Amino acid sequence: MNLIFFLIVATAFGVTAVRQLLWTGPAAGVTGTAALSPMAALGQGMMDQAGASVTLAIGLIGVMALFLGLMKVAEAGGLLVIIARTIRPLMTRLFPDVPPDHPAMGAMILNFSANVLGLGNAATPFGIRAMQELDKLNPIKGTASNAMVLFLAINTSSITILPTGVIALRAAAGSVDPAAIVPTTLFATICSTTVAIIAAKFYQRLSPLHAAPATATAPGSDGAADSAADGSGDGPPFTPAPTPPAEIDPGAAAGQAARADQSGLSDTWKGADAGAYPTWVSVVVLSAIVAMVPITIFWGRALSPWIIPGLMMGMLGFGFARGVPVYESFVDGARDGFSVAVRIIPYLVAILVAVAMLRSSGTMELFTSLVGPVTGKVGLPAEALPMALLRPLSGSGAYGILAATINDPAIGPDSYVGFLVSTLQGSTETTFYVLAVYFGAIQVRRMRHGLAAGLTADAAGIAAAVVICLLLFAP
Repeated sequence: MNLIFFLIVATAFGVTAVRQLLWTGPAAGVTGTAALSPMAALGQGMMDQAGASVTLAIGLIGVMALFLGLMKVAEAGGLLVIIARTIRPLMTRLFPDVPPDHPAMGAMILNFSANVLGLGNAATPFGIRAMQELDKLNPIKGTASNAMVLFLAINTSSITILPTGVIALRAAAGSVDPAAIVPTTLFATICSTTVAIIAAKFYQRLSPLHAAPATATAPGSDGAADSAADGSGDGPPFTPAPTPPAEIDPGAAAGQAARADQSGLSDTWKGADAGAYPTWVSVVVLSAIVAMVPITIFWGRALSPWIIPGLMMGMLGFGFARGVPVYESFVDGARDGFSVAVRIIPYLVAILVAVAMLRSSGTMELFTSLVGPVTGKVGLPAEALPMALLRPLSGSGAYGILAATINDPAIGPDSYVGFLVSTLQGSTETTFYVLAVYFGAIQVRRMRHGLAAGLTADAAGIAAAVVICLLLFAP
């Protein structure tokens, strides 16, 4: 993200500098802001956007507090464990090399379960724990095993039923139907997850497992040196948490997993590992999820107004039935939502000011005029291209692009572009970051087909998002 951020700023400054040198003064009759020189307009745009970024973060506090409060109630009620036990029969078939009772299986299941619910902050420690356990089964240290690659491919594309973070951001941007992206996100993630599994299984034949050179696993080697994280603080982001988590260095990722045990996550892991529901239960649940796609396509607009009120009633009802002190748990989660909203202010200021520089400098307009006619023919307008390109690289960067796009008065959250970028944020993952952090945690330098599988899933998710948004929201 350091390079991306610098290139955005440098490009905007360079284009503005050229325009400034060629500027001959304001046109006749033009006054006010429009009469400013290109460089002055750039500075003004930066200052305006810096203030707007803080205003946006403040507006998010209430919505984030609401959603994190509800998810805290569901988590305290054991929803993660229920989901984990439901998908265990499927997992044993996907990962035949991992014993069903091995700790790696429980950790992977909990990671996927947390991603399904948008609990990105919980998914990351589970994912790191899973990688550490898979490494114990790995016959060639320093080289990614087939199970590791498949796990990360699914992790970067896992099915998302509730993109709570994106819904919160859309609500803060003034959307009249913030939950309208639930059907589009579900469709896109089902497609990307399916492609991720197929791609990982196919690519592993082209990348056979061989011992890595001795230098790759030399004692004392630092996986962080070659697997540098994106630096943006992605995590499963605002994906499924309503904001990118704090910065994580790959070399210190193992420490985070250890802290997960101290925070009580290991108890949840042990509970999920206690058993599984019968196979027919998993089949019924997965069939119901797949059946939700045509239902949401044909009746999505009628159902979407029910989602947020139904979510609150359902989560609180579930927690109450499970004996959870729903009020206290909700307040604890809402407190986390407040702190999260405050922590994302620096991320928002950085990326939104950079994007504002692109707009004020005329770079975005130039890019749109050159690329828009080509990508627009396939349903990907140039205004959505920055999100599609940045999402695999940086969760917080993509989050900033999303915020900038749906808060743009010329676009808005309920336009086709607004729906498309929201779906892209909710249905794809920060592939480079996930690979760097998870592989860095176990000192894997040779990732084999991991990157190819992740990027293939990203491409499938983007294509599926375009298709479903064209079907539901095309102007």
